[in-house]
Amino acid sequence: MSNAPHFEIDVSAFWADPYPDFVKMRRDAPIAFVPQLGSTVFTRRDDIFSQEKRIDVFSSHQPAGLMNRLMGHNMMRKDGEAHMAERTAMFPSVSPRTVRDTWRGQFQAHADRILDELSPLGHADLCKAFALPLSAECLKDITGLTNMRYQDMDAWSQAMIDGIANYSGNKEVEARCHAATAGIDAAIDDMVPVLIRHPNQSILSVLLAAGQAMESVRANVKLAISGGQNEPRDAISGTIWALLTHPDQLALVRQQKAKWIDVFEEYARWIAPIGMSPRRVAKRWSYGGVDFEPEDRVFFMFGSANRDENCFENPELFDVTRDTQKSIAFGAGPHYCAGAFASRAMVADVALPSIFARLNGLRLDDSQPVRIGGWAFRGLLNLPVAWDVS
Repeated sequence: MSNAPHFEIDVSAFWADPYPDFVKMRRDAPIAFVPQLGSTVFTRRDDIFSQEKRIDVFSSHQPAGLMNRLMGHNMMRKDGEAHMAERTAMFPSVSPRTVRDTWRGQFQAHADRILDELSPLGHADLCKAFALPLSAECLKDITGLTNMRYQDMDAWSQAMIDGIANYSGNKEVEARCHAATAGIDAAIDDMVPVLIRHPNQSILSVLLAAGQAMESVRANVKLAISGGQNEPRDAISGTIWALLTHPDQLALVRQQKAKWIDVFEEYARWIAPIGMSPRRVAKRWSYGGVDFEPEDRVFFMFGSANRDENCFENPELFDVTRDTQKSIAFGAGPHYCAGAFASRAMVADVALPSIFARLNGLRLDDSQPVRIGGWAFRGLLNLPVAWDVS
């Protein structure tokens, strides 16, 4: 165990709002051992930015980790050449060109269809009625698992997310995760012969074409689902909420003083949908006055880094004119999110402009409170709204 100073948290309060604890840790113990999490956590942006790249020390390879045990050994849990080989095989499916030429048009078609059904209603929970189905339908296309229902894509993604964050060892959470991975394996088995006969730009198709071992194909498709559903889903609903609660910021966009991509990047900084990335200490190491021992577990807290007072002025404020270049919402090192281009297109190019163009007078439904939670993955739990129907 590292000799980092201990910092105690209330787990339920931390889940509800981790930011007060992050402020204290950045100030008093920027590298701290949190007994309730069983890990040493990094909370300052520049520490994370530099040390995430030290894969010889802070390794993504975690043979006994929850992700490996529950989802298979995917590229996120590999380093160096092993990671790059699998990342390179997937790249043709999520490259900027493929996103522009293939996926963006399909994303827009899904958004238009969902809004055609939604717009006459006048009210909805946009988490469930818009963000969830849009993210899931887009992810079905990207992964190649078009034989799934969007409801299953979301449920299975959430079950895996819950499973890999199940540090308390809840058996029910683990069982739901196993059921989800079994369902995904069955969907993959159904689609493999289809995509061999009719290849396309989907992740499953390009990985098969690259000759990747089937065990790795399964693991990397599950990886894409675990992150590719909840993070865009939460970014879509969260960004809409941020704009509705900050009408001055929405006005800047409508006055063309800020772009939709600025809104997305600032939201991802302000409330990072991916709040944490775990690492295993591979060798003895000293940094920041802390001595690390092999097999120590480390959490890089992106949610804290993106509110670091040393990097962002008034970091607790949502400001779409902010320079977000120092944000590490998508990571900082070799494990920078492979789906970042697709996520930006889905949220900034399609979801935000579409919903604010189609739902006139969009506003929060004050009869229900908006709920938000999480620290490893953070997002809205509901978004009740109303709009004008002509």
